Amino acid sequence: MRTERKPTRLDRVFARLDREPERPALLDVPEMSRHRIALFAGTLAFYIAIVWAVVITSWLVRLDWQVMFFRPYQQWPEIHAFVDYYVVLGQRGPTAVMVAAWLGWRSWRQHTLRPLLALGVSLLLLNVTVGAAKYGMGRLGPHYATTIGANEMWLGGDIFPSGHTANAVVTWGILAYLASTHRTRRWLSAISAVTSLGVGMSTVYLGTHWLSDVLLGWVAGLLILLALPWFEPLITRAEAWILGLRDRWYTRRDRRSTTRPPLGPPVPVSPPGSGSRPQAPAREPVA
Repeated sequence: MRTERKPTRLDRVFARLDREPERPALLDVPEMSRHRIALFAGTLAFYIAIVWAVVITSWLVRLDWQVMFFRPYQQWPEIHAFVDYYVVLGQRGPTAVMVAAWLGWRSWRQHTLRPLLALGVSLLLLNVTVGAAKYGMGRLGPHYATTIGANEMWLGGDIFPSGHTANAVVTWGILAYLASTHRTRRWLSAISAVTSLGVGMSTVYLGTHWLSDVLLGWVAGLLILLALPWFEPLITRAEAWILGLRDRWYTRRDRRSTTRPPLGPPVPVSPPGSGSRPQAPAREPVA
C-alpha cells in the first residue's frame, strides 16, 4: 500500500509561487521610457563631470581639502556616537540582510521571485560598477592623503566613489522601485533619499571620505536604479528558469519514487523468544 509523501517546507514555498501574483492592477513593471532615458543620460553626464573635475584638480578638490581641514568630527563631537551607528545604514552586509528579509516576505505575499531577483541584480551591478571605479581610479582617502591640494588619484586607494553612499542609495532605493502603489513609491523614494543623504554626510563627518566621493556615490547609486528596467527581461527569464529547474527536479524525484522494485512474498516471522520449537495453536476457552 502506497502512502502520500508529506510535503516539505520547500514544497509549500514553491507551491505558493505557482499561484497567480497578487500585484495591484494599476501598477506596472517600470519600463525604460523616454523620460527615464533622458534622466539616465543627464545623470551619466553629471557622473563624468564629477570625475573630470577631480582629475583636473578643480575647485571641487579644493573644497574637499577645505572640508577636511574643517574637521567636522572635532566641531561637533557630541554627535559622534550617533553618527557611528547611523553610518551602518550604508554598510553592505547589514542593509542587504534587512532588505532581503523584507523582500523575501514580499515574494511570499505576491507569489513571485521578482523582488529578491531585482535586489540581487542591483547589488551585482553595484559591486561591478562601483568596485571597478574604485580600483580603477585608486584615490586615497583624507586620512591617507600625501600632498595638500592634490587629487590623490591613482595612488592605490579605493574610496572614489563612496561605497557606503552608493550602497545606501541602491539598497534603500530598491524598496521604492518595487513599491506596490504609486503613493508608497513616492514616500519610499523620499525616505531612501534622506537616508542615503545622511549616510554620505556621515562619512564626510567622520573624515573617511572626501565630499566629492560622496557626490559620486550618490550619482553612481542613482544610475543603477535608473538602469534597472533594462534588466527586467533578465529577471523574468531568471524566475522562469528557477521555477523550470524546480519542476524538472520534482519530475525526476517522482519518477524515482514510482520505479521502486516490487516487494516479494510475505515471510512469516516468529515472535521473539520462541526459538525453533513450534508452539501449539491457542485453544478457545470452553464454557
